[in-house]
Amino acid sequence: MSEFVTLELPENVTRNARELAERTDRRVEDILVDWLDKAAAEIPVESLPDEEILALCEKQLDDEHQAELSLLFEQNREGALNQEEQDRLDKIIRIYRRGLVRKAQAWDIAVARGLKTSLN
Repeated sequence: MSEFVTLELPENVTRNARELAERTDRRVEDILVDWLDKAAAEIPVESLPDEEILALCEKQLDDEHQAELSLLFEQNREGALNQEEQDRLDKIIRIYRRGLVRKAQAWDIAVARGLKTSLN
């Protein structure tokens, strides 16, 4: 089920959405819905309760992604990655980087809330 909502968006957001829509031959509305879906799927770190902040401070790449990342790095060193494997490596690296950013944000918030002591 979907619902119609009227939004006033900043010019840079609509410009970026139009450009991406043209490059990918998609509707601007579909691009914006995708962006909103992604944003809604990941709750901002500062909105998380204390126990989730602490869990995020300890989070690591899951075993499955870690094993796959190690294998793909090894194959990459040997120059043996095809395009599909290169794309998969890029995707896992993005997941890893995003996790590191959220972990760092969680540490900042945990220190600010007095849940952890500063590393400095």
